[in-house]
Amino acid sequence: MKAKTRSVPRQSDPETMKRQRAFVDSVIRLADPLCIAEGMERVHVEYQREPGGLTLRLYVDKPGGVTLDDCVDISRQLEDILDVHTQEAPPYRLEVSSPGLDRPVGKLEDYIRFKGQRAKIRIATAINGRKHFTGVLAGVVGEMVQLQVDNETVSLDFKAITKARLINYNGEH
Repeated sequence: MKAKTRSVPRQSDPETMKRQRAFVDSVIRLADPLCIAEGMERVHVEYQREPGGLTLRLYVDKPGGVTLDDCVDISRQLEDILDVHTQEAPPYRLEVSSPGLDRPVGKLEDYIRFKGQRAKIRIATAINGRKHFTGVLAGVVGEMVQLQVDNETVSLDFKAITKARLINYNGEH
């Protein structure tokens, strides 16, 4: 993507976070049809500041796993699509990757799909002083993700989840 000269505010700024969420939503809207057409699943999208600047990372998967050629193909096509449809975005680096062992969980359906799997979840607003939870996914009730932590079930609002990953996941569901 062509570099623009506009500076990028800190991520903690609520307006910046709102714009970043809108950008991620646009990327999802544009990436989903591409992934489907290529026989893949869009697993998750991350947009975050990293040491080299802003990174837009798209995780894709397909039965049997994705290859490097799959990632390159999606990356080239998506880069063209994003250049046309997201011209107002600050400069970023696009990466397309397989989900790996610590597979990101980003869609509400995934919390149902991966019920019984161990996961780490981070939320925006603390519950009883905690923002980080590790446990076993126990399903979804409405839009509340159920996580078995030790001997109790914790209900986490799906919209409050800022990051979630399966732990040592090694198979399809």
